[in-house]
Amino acid sequence: MRLACLAIGLSLWAAIAPAQVIEDRRSYPGTGERVLRIVSTADLDVFDPYLRAFGERYPEITVDYAVASSVDVNRMVRDGAEFDLALSSAMDLQFLLANDGFAQPLRTDVTASLPDWARWRDLIFAFTAEPAVVVLSASQMEGLPMPRTRQDLLALLRDSPERFAGAVGTYDVRESGLGYLFATQDARATDAYWRLSEVMGRVGPQLYCCSGQMIDDIAKGELALAYNVLGSYAANRLEGMADPDLRIVRLADFANVMLRTALVTAQAQEVEAAGAFIDMLATLGLREEAGDWPLPPLRGAGEASDTGFGPIRLGPALIVALDPLNRRTFLAEWENAMEQE
Repeated sequence: MRLACLAIGLSLWAAIAPAQVIEDRRSYPGTGERVLRIVSTADLDVFDPYLRAFGERYPEITVDYAVASSVDVNRMVRDGAEFDLALSSAMDLQFLLANDGFAQPLRTDVTASLPDWARWRDLIFAFTAEPAVVVLSASQMEGLPMPRTRQDLLALLRDSPERFAGAVGTYDVRESGLGYLFATQDARATDAYWRLSEVMGRVGPQLYCCSGQMIDDIAKGELALAYNVLGSYAANRLEGMADPDLRIVRLADFANVMLRTALVTAQAQEVEAAGAFIDMLATLGLREEAGDWPLPPLRGAGEASDTGFGPIRLGPALIVALDPLNRRTFLAEWENAMEQE
């Protein structure tokens, strides 16, 4: 049964994303006529190894891979765009798609082996567990203490506003589905989120659509720190830097851990190929060691650790914050905090 009491009108998505934007696209040619069409929030430089691995296992299948924002992924699936598979970092939007009937069920031996917290009703399947982190520039932080908790970060920005004027980055939660998810989860977990937002607002924060852009601007020296960045993207960038200036901090009070998820769309034509791709991702998600893959596995994410790390849960609670009234209320408070004159 769908959660009718939490159903959200499509007008919400028209307001959020009036245009659908494909940010990047690449074809991985196969030897046969079958084409698996994927729309995803994962950047090509991160997801390319997974696409190549699928091509090695299924060389007869061409893969058409399109990158879009989480809001656009949601919108395109709802509009019936010809994609077989939707991959997204925005767990709440994926859950809403499944709840509203835009996903086909899939059950295989591999998906059945996923833990209960990593799948929902054979419609949504998690394959990574990725924490939100703070990323800092070591050179711009010289002489200042590294923050270990949100209270530390709040004190750092409050006590040294001149050092951070215009040099703090975070998501524009009005535009970013993942940013909105992280922000609403933060606000549920601690009152410190709103105090931190107010202090960020006083220093004139830079607002972004995605983690990659925040990391780029830290690497270029345009930001001193960024809040709620995807740790997997930051780790990949740090590994590739010859003279790394980036520092990654997992706040010790708690961290939101996003489950990157996959679903087979209701309009999918290549259902079998989409299922094979999910099986590959789920198998990698269940691996014991991180290995050379760019995105981390699910390993160890089932329960919160002593440091407060645990996954955001797949379930109806995810979409409460997407209710239009709740969303408007949250965004109004967020704008008052972050856009101070």
